[in-house]
Amino acid sequence: MNQELLNLYPKGLWDIFGHICDAPHPSKHETAVIKWYKEWAKEHNIPVEQDETGNLLFTVPATPGFENRTPVVLQAHCDMVPQADSDKAHNFLTDPIEPIIDNGWVRANKTTLGADDGIGVAAALAAITDPNCQHGPVEVLVTIDEETGMTGAFGLKTGFVKGNILINLDSETEGELYVGCAGGMDANFHRTYTTVATPAGMKGYKLFVTGLHGGHSGMDINLGRANANKIATRFLQKTMRDFGGCVACINGGGLRNAIPREATAIVTVPEAKAAEFEAFAKEFECTVKKEFALTEETLSLTVTAVETPAQVIEPKAACQFLNMIYAIPNGVQRMSDSMPGLVETSNNLANFIAENGEMSAKCLLRSSVNSAKEALGEKMTAIAELADCGIELTGSYPGWNPNMQSPIMNTCMKVYKEKYGVEPKVMAIHAGLECGLFGVCYPDWDMVSFGPTIEHPHSPVERVNIESVGKFYDFLVEVLKNVR
Repeated sequence: MNQELLNLYPKGLWDIFGHICDAPHPSKHETAVIKWYKEWAKEHNIPVEQDETGNLLFTVPATPGFENRTPVVLQAHCDMVPQADSDKAHNFLTDPIEPIIDNGWVRANKTTLGADDGIGVAAALAAITDPNCQHGPVEVLVTIDEETGMTGAFGLKTGFVKGNILINLDSETEGELYVGCAGGMDANFHRTYTTVATPAGMKGYKLFVTGLHGGHSGMDINLGRANANKIATRFLQKTMRDFGGCVACINGGGLRNAIPREATAIVTVPEAKAAEFEAFAKEFECTVKKEFALTEETLSLTVTAVETPAQVIEPKAACQFLNMIYAIPNGVQRMSDSMPGLVETSNNLANFIAENGEMSAKCLLRSSVNSAKEALGEKMTAIAELADCGIELTGSYPGWNPNMQSPIMNTCMKVYKEKYGVEPKVMAIHAGLECGLFGVCYPDWDMVSFGPTIEHPHSPVERVNIESVGKFYDFLVEVLKNVR
């Protein structure tokens, strides 16, 4: 663990977060960190249960004098999004995260940090072992696999948790209270293809689209950032149409909830047009760099000569697939009418792949309006059918409808104003929080969400503001003291 973290406030929180960084915990591979949580609970004599899905529940009694307070559930998820820079050799299944203190922030060494939501878990565990934290009965619910499908929230059963108030610790701007979030759904496209022999007289190239910022497909979708898959598709379409090129394979993007930062492809073009094609690639790079000059200052598009592949994708299938990718809507689709500045509906074209006879693409659709989410799914289905491509709409989860009369929200507002002298902003968030799913099996829960300031989650430049972590923790402790 980076011992310098222990010099930060609050020490208990940063100590726990440092140990979380040491235990690999990418989505669906949380075994190591769960093992550490159980050892930590045993060390502190705190009972912990694990349900059949894999979620953990820590239970602590009220501090003296607070026995009659309403029971509270502190909730965060234990998995992280595994993203690394292309020049960083990092195995997320075995290697620890390397936190670095950098000018008032904590970031990682060319990987995601996992402050989303390691800081939330660390805050909850620190609070229940803090001798200065006064509270009623508290449970800490740590869910699994939030980032790739909300598996833990989907699998939570009625009766496993006993509390009446849920405080979600997975928000990412200090000073904001969240009382609503978008729902989501996955769109999975798939079709097979055949290959044909590469025509004679062709030269092979590998396309690289790199240097994009990426980011969280909910929090950052409104920032106007480029999608590597869309840029690659535009280039590949022109390669086929203007140069008589062929496509051998494609691999772009990655996780469903991360804006794609990189894409690659192998193409062939007639040798007689090789010089013209190389000049076109440089011109195309200049074009897209100008288009995204304010948001993607390090964008790079290059082609490098490689061995000419013996087989390429059958041209009609390649054309249909690229047309489909080009037609799929990406980014913000509609802003909210009821909450100015909030994205209502969006889509993230997360990845597209064509290799080994299989073509696929994955999208994450989000909306705070369920009918709009369903309508966007229907649009995806229509596009797939036009491209002779199969599609499955899966993993649909509900949004969290705001309750502006929420008692816990009012308590949080009162505490924040008294403690910091300003009123917190009451917000809804376009990202998906687990609160929407919790409301299905625990419909009577009174819920609120807050957290520290985390920038660029789901990307290798993720960082968390140190001062905001202290304020967030102090606020959490004060809220627990004031719950009635």
